Amino acid sequence: MVQERSILKVADNSGAKFVRVFRLLGGSRKRYAHLGETVIASVQSAEPRKAVKKKEIVKCIIVRTAHAINRPDGTRLRFDENAVVLIDDKKQPRATRIFGPIPREIKEMGFDGIFSLAEEIV
Repeated sequence: MVQERSILKVADNSGAKFVRVFRLLGGSRKRYAHLGETVIASVQSAEPRKAVKKKEIVKCIIVRTAHAINRPDGTRLRFDENAVVLIDDKKQPRATRIFGPIPREIKEMGFDGIFSLAEEIV
């Protein structure tokens, strides 16, 4: 579960390293965001000479959470860290590569662009 002020790792090569969430999309009383939800964040640290700079406001999709995901077959999936992928207004990834494992639920939620760039599918 991710909430406002959470610091998340960026799992792509857009240039951002870490982002801080400051708005969860989906209602004014929404408290937590889960896998596949969109959040608005501020870049806390970034690589030099890349497209994304520090203090930039970005939209992100949550692709990994430490909170467990329950699957219909009864298995539970959880990751060591919370991670996001930066997206544009058309819900396509801003980067050309995505690092680390991505759960298959991301494709079921309609993010085929992120799913096709993933190195490892869990």
